[in-house]
Amino acid sequence: MFCKNCGKELADGCAICPYCGTQVGDIEYSGKKNDELCTMALVGFILSFFMSVAGLVCSIIGYKKCRNEGLPGKSLALAGIIISAVELGVTLIFGGIGVILFCTQFFWLYMPIMY
Repeated sequence: MFCKNCGKELADGCAICPYCGTQVGDIEYSGKKNDELCTMALVGFILSFFMSVAGLVCSIIGYKKCRNEGLPGKSLALAGIIISAVELGVTLIFGGIGVILFCTQFFWLYMPIMY
C-alpha cells in the first residue's frame, strides 16, 4: 500500500501515513465516548446526601468502574465517598454520645439509693 500524498510505501492496515501525516485509511475508534458519564458514580454521589451507606457503596463501585474503563466521573465518585464517610463518622459519634447519655440518665434515675 502506498500513500496518496507522498507516495511512500506503508504497512498494510495503516490509517495515517507516518511520513506526511495524511489519512490513508479508515480510523477506527474503540474507546468510550468522552461525554459518557459513569452512571454509578452519579448515583453514588446523589445517594451520599440521603442514605450514606448506600451512597458509599455506589460511589466505591462507580469509582472502580470509572478508573477501570477510563470514564469521566471519578472525581464525582470520590466526592460521594468522602461525603458518605463524613456522614457515617458524624452519625457514629453523635449516636455514641446519645447512647452514653441515655445510659447514664437511665443508670442515675433507676439506681437504688445507697447509704
